[in-house]
Amino acid sequence: MPRVSEEHLIARREQILAAARVCFLSKGLHTTSMQDLIHEAGLSVGAVYRYFKSKNEIIAAIAATVVGGIQQHIDQVAVRRLPLIDSMSLVLDGVDDQLGPGGYLPVALQVWSEATLDPVIGAIVKEKYEGLRASMRVLVVQAVESGELPADADIDATTAAIYGFLPGYALQRLLTGVPDKATYLVGIRTLLNSRRPADDAAVIQSRQ
Repeated sequence: MPRVSEEHLIARREQILAAARVCFLSKGLHTTSMQDLIHEAGLSVGAVYRYFKSKNEIIAAIAATVVGGIQQHIDQVAVRRLPLIDSMSLVLDGVDDQLGPGGYLPVALQVWSEATLDPVIGAIVKEKYEGLRASMRVLVVQAVESGELPADADIDATTAAIYGFLPGYALQRLLTGVPDKATYLVGIRTLLNSRRPADDAAVIQSRQ
């Protein structure tokens, strides 16, 4: 028998994850069954179970997709060693990508909720988001080294606060549709005490 190509394997895996996204958004993560996922994917039972043994494995894969993509984006931003506010702007672009059509953050919101009820999913979420926080920590270290943040800043405490900007932005956009990125950055800049009045004036002007 001919060997199945790596491209084929990746495509099938993505097909299953896309089906899971559809099911989770329409039925809810908690009530979606493996049979629902198999039916939506249009594959055989054996084909689906070849890639994922359980719904929790699919949830873990979705969490890895969301967090892994954003974490890779943050790591790429960190390499540029930009001012912290500019880095945050680029990081939020990555969040916006996952909020748009085909993005996984609407599903991630359900995963976060389920993580408070299911210890297995909770452990998955904890592992993935600790990795994401570690990437954000690099941006904080760079800001301390450049003098943007105080030399005696508590790195871990500051990282915890700045990391909170990401889910804070995502949740507000998901639940209310606002704020836009420019407005959110005005707030971040003010809190970081690196506010540039000219930039704020441009945002205010755009609302008029």
